[in-house]
Amino acid sequence: MENWDEVRTAYQVARLGTVSGAADVLGVHHATVIRHIDALEAQLGVKLFQRHARGYTATEAGQDLMRVAQATDDQFGQLEGRIKGRGAEVSGELVITSLGGFADLITPILADFQVAHPDLLVRFLTDDRVFRLEYGEAHVAIRAGNHPEMQDNVAQELVDLKMGLFASKEYVERHGAPETEQDLVHHRFVGHDNENSRAPFYVWLKDRVPRENVVFRTTSDRAVVAAIRGGVGLGFTALNAAGAFPELQMVLPPRPEWSSRIRLVTHVDLHRTAKVQAFLKFLKERAREWPGT
Repeated sequence: MENWDEVRTAYQVARLGTVSGAADVLGVHHATVIRHIDALEAQLGVKLFQRHARGYTATEAGQDLMRVAQATDDQFGQLEGRIKGRGAEVSGELVITSLGGFADLITPILADFQVAHPDLLVRFLTDDRVFRLEYGEAHVAIRAGNHPEMQDNVAQELVDLKMGLFASKEYVERHGAPETEQDLVHHRFVGHDNENSRAPFYVWLKDRVPRENVVFRTTSDRAVVAAIRGGVGLGFTALNAAGAFPELQMVLPPRPEWSSRIRLVTHVDLHRTAKVQAFLKFLKERAREWPGT
């Protein structure tokens, strides 16, 4: 038997005893019910029903088919219930992706969210590459900037992280601190390895400081902070991150054009699932507590 629709139709006819009753339950025309029965009997080479004035009565073969179809229909019903139940629960696997520089901010929130939902398996993937939400690589992407998204992605603004220009106290003791923007050309810098980085503060810096002044270059936001703390040079970091290191001092205060806009991106197919909605709400509430936003 290749067509479950025909088997299900026969099951409803056997259960209810009439073509019209089966048509009502299945939401089809009575002619469709008759066509399904005729096709199934032709395929099996046996009569499944005795036709009479009061309706249809299952033959012995029809009763055998009804028992198997009932068990199958029950199993489909249970499967549907389990699938719908999973969609309504905060459980299963939740995959979050972000740049590595957000790890210190996001990890405590993810940890608290998992504790609140112990049936959840959390995977936090940090990488410079853009994860493909349309391929199911992640449920939620935490991204910086205003870059265009795929048509099927849902993007929401989370916060604007304020960025400052920092140096270690050791560096300031050795080289002094810039007093004006024009003084920057006389200082050493920690920056991104890609001189065409689209981060707004690096775009700003590129227009004001020769590339050779960037003496420590990396693709890691954590390495940037570590190098600034080590006295290598001046560098940009978010106010909330710098606050954790007393050896850092701000040499230029935040400017609006340096702010890093953080967005939450989900795919439309997963955006409304219970676990994604629960996490988005949880993260937004916690992000209000971040310093420097």
